[in-house]
Amino acid sequence: MSADSPFDTIVGQPRAVEMLQAAVQGPVHAYLFLGPRGSGRRRAAAVVAGELIGDPVDRERNRLLAQREEHPDLVIFEPEGTSFRIEEADAIVVAASRAPTEAGRKVIVIDRFHDATAEAAAKLLKPIEEPNPSIVFILLTERVPPEHITIASRSTTIDFPAVTEQAITDALVARGVDPAIAEAASRASGGDVGRAELLITDDAFAERQQLWWDAPSRLDGTGHAVGEIMGEIRAAVDAAQAPLDEKHVQESAAMDETEELTGARGSGRKAMEVRHKREARLHRTDEWRMGLSTLARRYREGIEHSPGDLDVFDTLRESADALTRNPNEELWLASLLLALPGRR
Repeated sequence: MSADSPFDTIVGQPRAVEMLQAAVQGPVHAYLFLGPRGSGRRRAAAVVAGELIGDPVDRERNRLLAQREEHPDLVIFEPEGTSFRIEEADAIVVAASRAPTEAGRKVIVIDRFHDATAEAAAKLLKPIEEPNPSIVFILLTERVPPEHITIASRSTTIDFPAVTEQAITDALVARGVDPAIAEAASRASGGDVGRAELLITDDAFAERQQLWWDAPSRLDGTGHAVGEIMGEIRAAVDAAQAPLDEKHVQESAAMDETEELTGARGSGRKAMEVRHKREARLHRTDEWRMGLSTLARRYREGIEHSPGDLDVFDTLRESADALTRNPNEELWLASLLLALPGRR
């Protein structure tokens, strides 16, 4: 998003922005950005890094590189798997022991800190609590598990609540997006600003929503109807990956350019590839959740005419819960459609 200030790129977080602007004037050793996925924590970390490692001579360059997560003094760690392991904590400790490359300060961002094991968190306590004066830690977390309470207590916490649909809509409209498209994308984003930004680039987005919306009117109690709807929905969800794939191609090309200019191939590429795989997996899950949300709105619209259909919302909630367990998609979708009542 174009903006007069880097902080203007942080959508729907006025209180957090106020605290961050004050923080860069007199930074402390560690910050904990607490909030759900999509609330803008990582974008905020990059903006803050750009302010902290900047200098009056080349401030705009440093800001731009930090926002792109390409500045050598912005080091971002995220787990390769489902948890931060002790080996990955060791790498963070090493990074914290090294002086900044260009600027007078280095910012170390630990994404998905809530996934750190108890052993990894214990390993990080001392460097976070007593870092080199030139190091600032930013921990991005969705929650504070019991084993992380000590580290949280040593950090300044800044809350990032879920972004409202209206805030996302307003931000997209300010970019020149058609209000109807902006509203539809924000409603389907689940409060995730990044997902909303991706959906506005997806020409097939409205068609996928319509496919889910029409599904109840096509259900007639037969397996044939379920099979037909399943095939169309799964094909549409497969195709929905295209805009994200294109974004990843662009990021990979930018990484190629950076490596060619610097003559070095660093760990940034591996971290990017890990992030791409995770984003692809989450994007697919988000598509299924968007479908469930669309179905809920479809049934809610006519519930006064069919009060016996109230059980459908229990079915949708159970299906949403099942997604957290990485179910077989075909079986999950078939079970859902077979359990839903038809709607004319």
